[in-house]
Amino acid sequence: MLYDLTKCTLTKVNFITGLNMSIPFDVLSEKNNEGNLQNLSQNQPLAIAVAMSSFLKRTLQTQPELLAHWQVSPPSIEQCGNYATKLAERLQAVENEEHLAKVLRHFRHQEMAALSYLQSNKLATVEFIFQHLSDLAESLILAARDWLYQRCCEEYGTPMNMLGEAQELLILGMGKLGGRELNFSSDIDLIFVYPDAGETVGGRKPIENSKFFTRLGQRLIRALDEITVDGFVYRTDMRLRPFGDSGALVLSFAAMEDYYQEQGRDWERYAMIKAKILGEDLTNLNHRYLKQMLRPFVYRRYLDFSAIQSLREMKLKISREVVRRHLTDNIKLGAGGIREVEFIVQTFQMIRGGRDKILQERSLLSVLPQLAQLHLLTNVQVDQLRQAYLFLRQVENILQAIDDKQTQTLPSDEEDRQRIIFATQSYLIEGNGESQVVQYEMNTWQDFLEVLSQHQRNVRAVFNELIGEEEADEENEKLSVWKDILHYEITQEELNLVLQDYPVAEQDYPEIFQRLSSTFQDWVKRAIGVRGREVLRSLMPKVLDTVCLQPNYLVLLPRLLNIVDKITTRTTYLELLLEKEQILPQLVHLCGQSIMIAEQIARYPMLLDELISNKGLTQVLELNEYQKALQEYLIRIPEEDEEALIDSLRQFKQSQILRIASADILDVLPVMKISDHLTYLAEAIITAVVNMAWKSVGQRFGYPEHLAEGEQDFAVIGYGKLGGN
Repeated sequence: MLYDLTKCTLTKVNFITGLNMSIPFDVLSEKNNEGNLQNLSQNQPLAIAVAMSSFLKRTLQTQPELLAHWQVSPPSIEQCGNYATKLAERLQAVENEEHLAKVLRHFRHQEMAALSYLQSNKLATVEFIFQHLSDLAESLILAARDWLYQRCCEEYGTPMNMLGEAQELLILGMGKLGGRELNFSSDIDLIFVYPDAGETVGGRKPIENSKFFTRLGQRLIRALDEITVDGFVYRTDMRLRPFGDSGALVLSFAAMEDYYQEQGRDWERYAMIKAKILGEDLTNLNHRYLKQMLRPFVYRRYLDFSAIQSLREMKLKISREVVRRHLTDNIKLGAGGIREVEFIVQTFQMIRGGRDKILQERSLLSVLPQLAQLHLLTNVQVDQLRQAYLFLRQVENILQAIDDKQTQTLPSDEEDRQRIIFATQSYLIEGNGESQVVQYEMNTWQDFLEVLSQHQRNVRAVFNELIGEEEADEENEKLSVWKDILHYEITQEELNLVLQDYPVAEQDYPEIFQRLSSTFQDWVKRAIGVRGREVLRSLMPKVLDTVCLQPNYLVLLPRLLNIVDKITTRTTYLELLLEKEQILPQLVHLCGQSIMIAEQIARYPMLLDELISNKGLTQVLELNEYQKALQEYLIRIPEEDEEALIDSLRQFKQSQILRIASADILDVLPVMKISDHLTYLAEAIITAVVNMAWKSVGQRFGYPEHLAEGEQDFAVIGYGKLGGN
C-alpha cells in the first residue's frame, strides 16, 4: 500500500551508506517530486521508512543481513508477532549472559525496525503498532527471565516453599506495558513478586528464596537496562514497587498483600489499574491468586468518591509539572495531552470500577466505549477522546521512532516537523472490525498545530468537567509542590525544580535531597496510620516551604525534620503544628538559634504546647514565683503516685527552660537575668524534690523525734554557679 508523496516536503535527508546498496531518498519539494518518484518507485517504502527514522537507518547499517532479508521479503503485518517463538529459537544457542544481552538487543532492534517500517508507510493501524510494541516487550522480558531463572537454579538451586513446590518469579507490567499500549521508546515499569518463602534445593548450599529472587531480579534488570555496544533492550524502572527505591526489589505474596492492605496509597491504586502479570495464565494457581489479591485494593465494592481528592491532587501536579518544566509543547503532559486522556478514563475506573465490572479493563481504548454505555460520558465525548488519543499516540510514536528516544516534545527541527506532518496527514486506525483511514488537510506546521490544538481542547473540556476548573491560590499551589514530593516518590530532578523557586544555593541541593529522601523513605515504612499520614502530608509542605525561605536552611532542616520525626506516630502533635499557625514560625526561629531547644522539643514534644501563643514565650515567671508555680503544677498529682510526680517535675523544668531560653533568644531578658531565672528554677525543683523525699522516707521509716510535726532539718547546699546565683 503506497501513499502519494507529492504533498510531502521532507528535505535534506542523507543517503544510506555502508550497506550493500545505496538508496537516494531525497524527497524534494513539490516542484522536483515527480521525477524523483520515478527513480524511487521500486524502493519507495524503504526510502520512506529510512527518511522517517534515524533509528531504523542505524539498525540497517549495523545489521546488513536484515536489509538483505527485507529486499526479498519486506516487513508486513503478517510477519509481525509470534515474538516468543522467534526469540526462543535464537536463545537456544545462548551460553552466557553476555551473549544473552547481544541476542536480546539484536532481536529488539530488528522487530522495532519492522514496526517502524509499517508505521512510516502507514501499513498498520496506530493500535496495531502500540499493541505489538507491548507484545514484543513482554516476550523479551519473559524470555530473559526464563533463561536467567535456569542459570540461577544451576548456581543456587531451585527455590522451594515449605510444601516442596518450586517457586517462580512473577512480573507485573505496569503502565502502558500492562495496558498493551507501549510507546515506541518507552521505559518499562515492573514489579517483581514470588509466591512463598522458603529456600533453594539442589545448590551447593541453600539460600532463602528472597535472596534467590533478588539476585535473579538484579540480573534481569541488567540484561534489559544495561547499555552495551549493541544499545539497550528497555530502560527499566522499578520505583512503583512497594516502598519504592527503599523497598525490597522482590516481594513475596504475603509481603505484598500486607503492604497494599495497610499502606497502599491512592496513586498506587491508580498505577495498579493497568498492572498485568506478564505471560498471564489463569490456569496457573499463582497467577490467579495474585490477581485476586490485588483486585480489592484497586477496585472498591462501593462507589469510591473518596478518591476524588487524591485525583484532584494528581491533576494539580500535572498542571504544575507542565509550568515548572516548561512542557507546554509536550503532547503527553501538556494541557489536553495523553496523560489527561488516561486520567479521565482511570478516574472513572477508580471511582466506579468496583461496582461496574465492565470498567475493570487495562486497555484505555477498551474502557472508553463503556463510559458511554454507563452514561458517564456522552457518545460525542467518547469519540472525541478516542480520536484525540489515537492522534496523540501517532505523533508520540513517530517522535520516538526518529531516534529511539523517549520524548513527547514537539520538535523545533524543520526536518522532524516534516516527518510529523507526513505521518499525521493520514494514518490508519481500527474501526468496526477493519482499518479506517483518518485524513487531515495538513501541509504546513501551522496546519498541524491547529489540528493538534482542536484535539487538546476537546480533551481539556472533558478533563475540566470531570475534576473542575478551579485553581488553587498562589500560596496553596506553591505548598502543593512540596506535597507532591512527599506524596509521591521523591527524585533529585523533582526536588531541584522546586528548590529553584527558593533562595537555596544550587550546591546545597544534593544535601537537602539526601536528608529528605532518607527521612521520607523511613516514614513510608513507619506505622503512622491513615489519619496521621494525611496530617503529615498537609503539614510538611508548610514546614519545608518555611525552612527553605530562611537563610540558615541547612541548620534548620535537620532540626525540624528531627522534631517532626519524633511525633510522626503522635497524631495529636502533628495536628497541633498544622492547626496552630503561630507555632511553626516560632519553632523555626527558636530552632535556628538553639540546637538545645530543638533537641529538647524533639525529646519532649509536649513543649510544643508552650508555643501556642507568643505571650507564653515572653511571660517568664518572676523570680520568687517559681516555687509557687511548681506547687500549683504538682497539686493535681496524687502524692502517692511518685512516678507521675517525677514526670511532672521533668515537664515543669523543660517548659520553664524553654521559656527562659526563648526569652534569651528573643531579647526579653538580659543575660544576667537569665542565670538568675535558671538558678531560681533549680532551687524550686530541688525544694520540691526534698519535700517529696522527706515525706517518702518519713512515711516508710518515721520522722526524727526532736522535730515538731511538719518541720524539716534537712538542707541542700548549692555550689558553683548554683551557689553563686
